[in-house]
Amino acid sequence: MHLLVRENRTLDEQDEAEDLGLPPADLVVLSFTESDLLGLLHAQERLKGASPSLQVTSLARLRHPMSVDLYLETTLAQARCVVVRLLGGLDYWRYGAEELAAWCREHKVPLALLPGEATRQGASTPASMPDDTRLAELSTVSEEIRNRLNGFFQHAGTGNMEHALRLMASLSGQGADDGAQPEPLPQWGLYRTVTGVPVEKVTAAGRSDREATRLPSDRVLRATLVFYRAHLMVGDIAALDLLAETLAARNCTVEMLFVTSLKDPVVAKGVAEALSRSKPDILLNATLFSSRNPQGESPLTVADAPILQLLQPGATQAVWERSPRGLSRSDLAMQAVLPELDGAIATLPISFRAEAPPGLPAARVPYLPGIRQTADRALAWARLRYLKPEQKRVGIILSDYPGAGLTQETGHVAHAVGLDGFASLASILTLLRAEGYQTGHAPLPQPEELVALLAQTAPRPLFCVATYRALAAGLDAAFMASVTQAWGEPEQDPCVQDGKFHLRAIELGHLTLAVQPDRGRQADRKALYHDPDSPPCHAYVAFYLWLRSVQRLDALVHLGTHGTLEWLPGKAAALSASCAPAVLTGDLPVIYPFIVNNPGEAATARRRLGAVTIGHMTPPVMQADLSPDMQALERLIDEYAEADGLDPRRGALLRKDILEKASRTGVLSESGVRPGEDDEAEALARLDAYLCDVKDLQIRDGLHIFGQNAPKAETLAQAIFQACRPQSERLQSEAQTSEKQSALLEEITARIRQSGPAEAQALLAALAGRFVASGPAGAPTRGRLDVLPTGRNLFTLDPRALPTPSAMVLAGKMEKLLLTRHLQEQGEPLTRLVMDLWGSASLRTGGEDMALALRLMGVEIKRAESTGHVTGFEVIPLPVLNRPRVDVTLRISGLFRDAFPDQIALFDQVVSAVANRREPPDWNPLAASAKGLDGEARTRATARIFGAARGTYGTGVEEALQTGTWADQAALGKAWLEGSAWTYGGGRDGGQDADALATLLGQADAVLHVQDHAETDMLESPENAAHEGGLAAAAAALGASPALWHGDTSRPDTPRLRATAQEVARIVRGRLANPRWIEGMQQHGYAGAAELARGLDALHGFAATLPERFDQQFDMVFAATLGNEACDAFLQRENPAAREAMRARFADVWQRGLWHPRGNSVAQVLESGEQA
Repeated sequence: MHLLVRENRTLDEQDEAEDLGLPPADLVVLSFTESDLLGLLHAQERLKGASPSLQVTSLARLRHPMSVDLYLETTLAQARCVVVRLLGGLDYWRYGAEELAAWCREHKVPLALLPGEATRQGASTPASMPDDTRLAELSTVSEEIRNRLNGFFQHAGTGNMEHALRLMASLSGQGADDGAQPEPLPQWGLYRTVTGVPVEKVTAAGRSDREATRLPSDRVLRATLVFYRAHLMVGDIAALDLLAETLAARNCTVEMLFVTSLKDPVVAKGVAEALSRSKPDILLNATLFSSRNPQGESPLTVADAPILQLLQPGATQAVWERSPRGLSRSDLAMQAVLPELDGAIATLPISFRAEAPPGLPAARVPYLPGIRQTADRALAWARLRYLKPEQKRVGIILSDYPGAGLTQETGHVAHAVGLDGFASLASILTLLRAEGYQTGHAPLPQPEELVALLAQTAPRPLFCVATYRALAAGLDAAFMASVTQAWGEPEQDPCVQDGKFHLRAIELGHLTLAVQPDRGRQADRKALYHDPDSPPCHAYVAFYLWLRSVQRLDALVHLGTHGTLEWLPGKAAALSASCAPAVLTGDLPVIYPFIVNNPGEAATARRRLGAVTIGHMTPPVMQADLSPDMQALERLIDEYAEADGLDPRRGALLRKDILEKASRTGVLSESGVRPGEDDEAEALARLDAYLCDVKDLQIRDGLHIFGQNAPKAETLAQAIFQACRPQSERLQSEAQTSEKQSALLEEITARIRQSGPAEAQALLAALAGRFVASGPAGAPTRGRLDVLPTGRNLFTLDPRALPTPSAMVLAGKMEKLLLTRHLQEQGEPLTRLVMDLWGSASLRTGGEDMALALRLMGVEIKRAESTGHVTGFEVIPLPVLNRPRVDVTLRISGLFRDAFPDQIALFDQVVSAVANRREPPDWNPLAASAKGLDGEARTRATARIFGAARGTYGTGVEEALQTGTWADQAALGKAWLEGSAWTYGGGRDGGQDADALATLLGQADAVLHVQDHAETDMLESPENAAHEGGLAAAAAALGASPALWHGDTSRPDTPRLRATAQEVARIVRGRLANPRWIEGMQQHGYAGAAELARGLDALHGFAATLPERFDQQFDMVFAATLGNEACDAFLQRENPAAREAMRARFADVWQRGLWHPRGNSVAQVLESGEQA
């Protein structure tokens, strides 16, 4: 009998091993919480040698198993008592705790393992601890001793810490136990009130003078700052004090409340009551995690005021300055992701950890630029509460893809995913006028008038260069130097004429409506595209300076998903004062209506702009149905099914007729029939399945208008209901009877109808300086009922739990389908795969793509029992896996890189573990590729995570496709390779290795991109072609021809897998050339016409990058648009710029040989621009 060994790894092994070199001592205390360690050191000083020697150590530096082993051999060599306080429980330091317990038992050293969380139910005695019996089982001291020690640490303070040291000394045999019990201290309370200075006493500077605030002269704003009692006990609150004093000097009284934990019911109740009494205008929260209780309630929301999350990274300032991420993996979760559940608004860091020897605690050092900007942001949000609507100056910004420049209008102004931008703007104007905002005296412009004013009128001279220079001198010097270095002097900017910047903007009373300019383009754009330090151009900087300093805005509304501001250079989170988004927004409150199904990009806006992202509804949907020629085929197939077996002669005639008609219309090739391989029966089966696939395709029926109800709520509710049924236990149990089904449909419909009004109210609340409730982001039609109603500040999943258990299960379905289908279609098993991973999809699905990659490599996930967080993995032995492992390479998006550092580290560890296994080469191709290699050669051979350079986004193909600056498919493939050649994981953080990527892609059997919901498709945007098609072009440029797969998990229980070219053809038939979809878009005028143009651009992108030809598809789209008299007239009337863009695009693909049109009228339309 042979035992199968399962290799286990923990995430702790991703950190570098280090020898802290700390000297041994009698008493050793370890904790993740530096206030514990600082408190002990202060107590030790007060005891003045009356206590045995003490060594304290931060567990954050002892994550790697080898670090733990070295620590046991050195620092613990003379230990006589050890105490460990584990924030998060055993699973956060499991290897260390178990090894330490074994060492203490072997050496008969007293050991107490304590929980790091606060006692439950607000107990004032140490008798109750958070339940983790494993800590008690590993400890060697009695439960009574553990409870006392726990109480000393929980209540903290110098006295309790002195008692803790005395008790530890007695355990070490150096003194008697005096029996002291923990001294309860207030769990929450008022530390101090810093009184604000009235407006008339404030020096006129910046936005602090009376004119800028526009507040009554005796008005003093109120803020409440909530922070941990533990920091107060050790005197580590210099940054908090300084922030409070900065606010007080600028017209704001600050109450500073200390708490043990906002999750403690007693503390939560007390804080809620205090906020109800004080009624602050702004809340500043310096606690970690989310303050929500199991019922989803937070004491901080009682004040109905904005909550600013105060960032205090655990790194030193020097480390933070070098980091493109801004926050460590743990800080990202504790200080960004989880506070977002409370609706918190991001700020700049206000302090950093002081320099200290490795493993030793350090106090925090204030960061003055962050404190100033955080104070500015707090005051700006607070002012919104007291300015009357008619006083407020609000800017509403529309995006422009691609950027229009000075004279060219592209037909894409106000583009936003799933949103009619101009209709939404008109809706918001109506809402604001009704609320009392100053919108001028004339009738409000209708959507078509807004189009004429903002899209079809030349930019206006708004901002003189001399004023720009004067104001820019007040911006961050390093940032402005980079702008000038990249773009020259302001006078050289293409948007400058006659000494003035020309911008697209109009004013309606106190409202400024403007179009965001292009961030900058120049002839040598290729050289700049992947430079993470490439700043925006002068016109872009001037635009935001004009809004802030000339228009003197009080708030900024960025309308729809998404603009370019949040994608400018800078850190991913915890921005510096030099990061472009922070420089340009300054203190302006940013309110960002955002489509509810895009959690990743919403998170980017929240973390980089400090935005309140108001989720809005997705567009209405409908089934595509079939075109007349496909309906005729469907009827013939039905006739054949009836005749087959009853009338063989008639069946044979029908079969021949069906295949001839399908071939003539191009449907046969689209259905995936393989000439010479599939017999007639197989061909008919594929054809029938394809017709059903197109017929059942879910497509948009128009666009959403912000703040308005979906016009076809019942249809959308039915789509959501059908998506939910297979996967929701709740729906399965409630949908047993027709009556319950009807009730459930009514509930879904009601939530949809609540969404429009909720969006409008959330916008008004944000502009009024009130709290906007948080809500999850996700795809409604994937069964996410919890995202409805919309109108909430979007939050995402805790990345530490990804991939989730359900994601691992659902990925198993795609794993089986992919392996089976690839073998059937290609004739060989899948051994090497390149996957295209996106951040938003990972957040929507709980990490299904990553789960699929792990399953293909033969790995299972391990989790913490208490939290569900991923703690490690297990490599499945080949006899159990019962198939070869797949060597998986990931091409990650920039958003995935920023949002998922833990998953990157996890996958890199998996690669290392699988590469080190001794298994047959044909069963473990990854290990075979690294066999016999050491050092740098092995590091390069095991690189399996690639993406864009740090701080950049995209693939490098987007710009080439947009501008037409590409010669052939090989050039696009080269651009993708150059833009994706940076490696991640295993200490490779952003190193460039194009050769390694080229080798892996050249050897790949297949590439895969998975689409996770049906509210969008691959022809929605040219960006899809840049990623999915760019990957294919890169493979072709290397002389490789991997299978190109497009996965579809919009119905997770029944995933689909199609050839990428087949999916393009399906979407063209089902949506892009579908008269029903076009009619829906025509209801939205200018915006609808722009959607038609974007679809053509996306088709062009795939035609340029994929090996297949799409002549049939271009014919169909042309016939449905420019070749259709009614549609062409619509384009000419509503959006002539989009119509011209489509004409130019058709002409370009024709001239490049990507399209050989069949119609004779095509040439006349494309060459003359006239209607067909």
